[in-house]
Amino acid sequence: MDNNHLTIVECPRDAMQGLSNFIDTDLKVDYINSLLKCNFDVLDMGSFVSPKAIPQMRDTAEVLKKINISNTNTELLTIIANIKGAEEAIQFDEVSVLGFPLSVSNTFQIRNTNKTILESIGQLSVISDLCLSKNKKLVVYLSMGFGNPYGDDWHPELLGEYISNLTSKMKVDTIALSDTIGVATDTLVFDVFSSLLKNQYKTELSAHLHVVPKNAEVILDAAYRGGCRRFDGAIKGFGGCPMATDKLTGNMPTEKMLEWVVLKDIGTKVDMKAFELAYEFSSKIFNNG
Repeated sequence: MDNNHLTIVECPRDAMQGLSNFIDTDLKVDYINSLLKCNFDVLDMGSFVSPKAIPQMRDTAEVLKKINISNTNTELLTIIANIKGAEEAIQFDEVSVLGFPLSVSNTFQIRNTNKTILESIGQLSVISDLCLSKNKKLVVYLSMGFGNPYGDDWHPELLGEYISNLTSKMKVDTIALSDTIGVATDTLVFDVFSSLLKNQYKTELSAHLHVVPKNAEVILDAAYRGGCRRFDGAIKGFGGCPMATDKLTGNMPTEKMLEWVVLKDIGTKVDMKAFELAYEFSSKIFNNG
C-alpha cells in the first residue's frame, strides 16, 4: 500500500438514490460520463435492487448500456442486495465491482434488505462465488460500523469479528466501514481504523463516511491517521441511506476530500480539471445544491 496515496471512490448512486424526482436516464448518462473523465479509482454508479425500494436506480441497466467507458480506467461498481441482483449485475462486462450492504445491526439489516444478518451472510457467500466465476471484485459495506440508533450491540471488537468471519469463509476484496447515520467522531474513527489495521486481514479496509460538511475534514483526517487509504465520497455531499432514518446524513463531500489531499500533499489519480467540469455539471442533477 502506497502510504501517501488515496484510492478515491465517487458515489453518484448514493448521492442520487434519495432524490424524490426521477432523474432522466440520459441526464444520468451525461453526468456519469463526466465523472468517468475524472479518473476516479472506482465509480459507484447504480444498483440492481428492487425498483420499489430504490425507484431512482431502476434504469441502471439502461445507463450501463449508454455510458462511454472507452477512455477510462475507472472501475464501475453497482450495489446489489441479494443473489438475484448479483446474477443480473455480473452479466454486464462494464461492471467490475459488486457492492453488498451488510450491517452489524440486525435491526438495520432487516430494515435495509428484509433479511437477518445470518440470512444475508448466507446470500453473501453465494454472491462471492458468483463474483469469482465472472472475475468481479466484491465490496462489503459494513453498515452501522460506528454505532447505531437501534440499541443493537456495538463495540469496536465486533467489527473485527465480522471482518475475520467474512474473510475466513469467502473472498471479499474490500470491506468498507460505513457510518450510515453520521454518528462517528474523529476520535472514534481514528481508534477503529488504527485498531483494526493492526491485524493482517485478507481484505482492504475502506471508509464510507456520512458526515455533516463542517466535520468532514476532521473525520477524514482521523481515518487517514488511523491508516485508512481508501475513501468514498460524493460531489457536494449529497446522499445518505434512505433506509436508515427519516433525516439523511450526507456523504463525505468529494470536493472537500480533494481540497484536503492537496493541502496535505497526498496523491490521488483524480484529474482536477475534469473534476471541476463534473462539479459544475452536478448542478443539473442536484439543482438545489
